[in-house]
Amino acid sequence: MTSVSFTSPNGSFDVQTGLFIDGEWTAAASGASFPVLNPATAKEITQVADAGVEDARRALDAAVAAQKEWGATTTRERSDILRAAYELILERADDIAHVIATEMGKPLREAKTEATDAADMLRWFSEQVQHQTGNFAPAPKGGYRIITTYQPVGPSYLVTPWNFPVSMGARKAGAALAAGCTVVLKPSDLTPLTMSLFVQILHEAGVPAGVVNLVPTVDAPAQSADLMKDERLRKVSFTGSTPVGTQLLKQAADNVMASSMELGGNGPFLVLSKANVRWAAKGAAGLKFRNAGQVCISANRIIVHKDVADEFKQIFLEEVARLRVGAGTDPDTTVGPLVSDQQRDRVQGLLADAQENGATVLAGGDCPEGDGYFLNPTVVENAPLDSDIATTEIFGPVASLYIADSDEEAIRIANDTRFGLVAYVYSQDIMQAMRAAEALEVGMVGLNRPAVADPAAPFGGVKASGLGKEGGHNGIEEYQIEKLITMAV
Repeated sequence: MTSVSFTSPNGSFDVQTGLFIDGEWTAAASGASFPVLNPATAKEITQVADAGVEDARRALDAAVAAQKEWGATTTRERSDILRAAYELILERADDIAHVIATEMGKPLREAKTEATDAADMLRWFSEQVQHQTGNFAPAPKGGYRIITTYQPVGPSYLVTPWNFPVSMGARKAGAALAAGCTVVLKPSDLTPLTMSLFVQILHEAGVPAGVVNLVPTVDAPAQSADLMKDERLRKVSFTGSTPVGTQLLKQAADNVMASSMELGGNGPFLVLSKANVRWAAKGAAGLKFRNAGQVCISANRIIVHKDVADEFKQIFLEEVARLRVGAGTDPDTTVGPLVSDQQRDRVQGLLADAQENGATVLAGGDCPEGDGYFLNPTVVENAPLDSDIATTEIFGPVASLYIADSDEEAIRIANDTRFGLVAYVYSQDIMQAMRAAEALEVGMVGLNRPAVADPAAPFGGVKASGLGKEGGHNGIEEYQIEKLITMAV
């Protein structure tokens, strides 16, 4: 099977471009492949094997065949393998970062942080799986014992996104492997090389043949529709858009399949009347323009109390002016390109619609000269609250500012959405901050910090933003059956 070469500070290394099925790298049965582009240049990096339905079935066959033996391994065995993968990812963090920066445009510093985050996720699951002891207790009425134990749910289909290819892969695959599940991994067709390197590392760490299988494709709907109707598949985990997640849930319903969905967001960032404004402005800028705004937990609507709005706006615009647009592989870049021309066109469409409906552009709004899918960091204000830019996930380097007359109005605006993934609240008054956090209709809240994700914390949303949790103590349990055994005494 073919490979493509990259160069990092560690030297040159190769990444496989094929499918990984039953412990072997292979071409697609049809011989088909698809191009992977560098979004900073719009040029092709390489061709990657395009898994057809037949290939995906072979991958599921391999996962099913390996399930019994993998599920019977001890927690110590699985822990040791995940720990080895953790150490290998740390050793190769620069390699992983260069692949991410090349195929999706993420700045190198952010890409390396993602690689180390992925390693931390595997370490967390390697540690947690050894503490799943179940329960043994006398029945309240006496005469028997109540015993609970954990078993793997079975072969799992993991669909990962392009914006955090290795950390999302580690979050899903790490939990599944720790639980004793075999997996079929479907990476985004925009970032298959990162996931290929991740799978190479898992294999090197000792994951047996058939336990992890990789099937990139440009026809995800056909692949998922075929796999989801197979009764042998017992779990689906998806990170991506709400419409696609909804479709997968419909497909999962026929076989009553266990499902975890991390879907779209419309993250409100609230700067309340008693906020540390400089702290809030710096936090908002870093959060909004991280990964060129292509983050599900990004600040989508920045809602500022009128009493601090002018000060916030001034500092925020100063922070935006310091950002440097460029290729992800350039060490000086702080904002890379959008992942594709379609993504850039979509964000520009949201921006144009906002301007047509009365929004004012305070910074950016244009594209730098040259190749690639770049959009300069942009700030707008006064977009109508029912406009597309306010009601959908921007997923690009565009910050939209809104002024609230009161803290209560800020919360009302924040909750006026069908989504409920994450929100952020800035206030130096702890009671004010907690009242807001408890009133926000979201699954996660960041108080005075522009971050919520952590291997030890449950990650997930409510409403149209999904169901289930990833990470934390819940992460492994999403891939397990809690079995009850009652025993007479």
